[in-house]
Amino acid sequence: MNFEFILKFLKDLSKNNDRTWFEKNKPRYLEAKQGFEDFITGLLKEMTKFDEGLAGLDPKKLPFRIYRDVRFSKDKSPYKVNMGAGFSPNGKLVQEPGYYIHIEPGKSFVAGGIYMPDAANLAKVRQEIDYNADKLMKVMNSKSFKKLFKGFDDFDKLKTMPKGYAKDHPHIELLKHKSFIVSYNYSDKDVTDKKFMKTVAAHAKEIKPLNDFIREAIA
Repeated sequence: MNFEFILKFLKDLSKNNDRTWFEKNKPRYLEAKQGFEDFITGLLKEMTKFDEGLAGLDPKKLPFRIYRDVRFSKDKSPYKVNMGAGFSPNGKLVQEPGYYIHIEPGKSFVAGGIYMPDAANLAKVRQEIDYNADKLMKVMNSKSFKKLFKGFDDFDKLKTMPKGYAKDHPHIELLKHKSFIVSYNYSDKDVTDKKFMKTVAAHAKEIKPLNDFIREAIA
């Protein structure tokens, strides 16, 4: 897997994020895109070994488009400067827990959990934490999990307690989250390592119990 080529293309794209440059470098993009799709195909096979819910997915449908939707954005750059793919039983993480791999020079990572659940599913996850926090803490406090993840990412969190919960709730910080995501960052050296696919699969495997908890909550 030639991740050196993919990272170099993404670096150059970040410096030349316009349609003229992109069209001139379309062959490079197509080669990088194919390389990433080949990686996703192999990674899906590895992940299906521990998460049977991913069986039957079409690996070609898991990567996200490189073209940005700029309609409601101040940033009118036409292209993303990363390559990413989502893995969940119904496709790309739509209102269900799953896994996400992000490749970007100096900013690559693997993540898992549920991202921005709608109001109904958010309420269900919070209720499950309220009722069965011990089960969640058993997952998040396991040695292998804590070695990789430092709890839920704080990018999407309430400043005050959600309605219906006491301010002195023992798990107040968990309940404030609006997304329930954990992530692990990779250096470019990690990404270009021959064992990268196995590494990502091993890290995703550690996320599986968290996804199971969330899946049970929103079932």
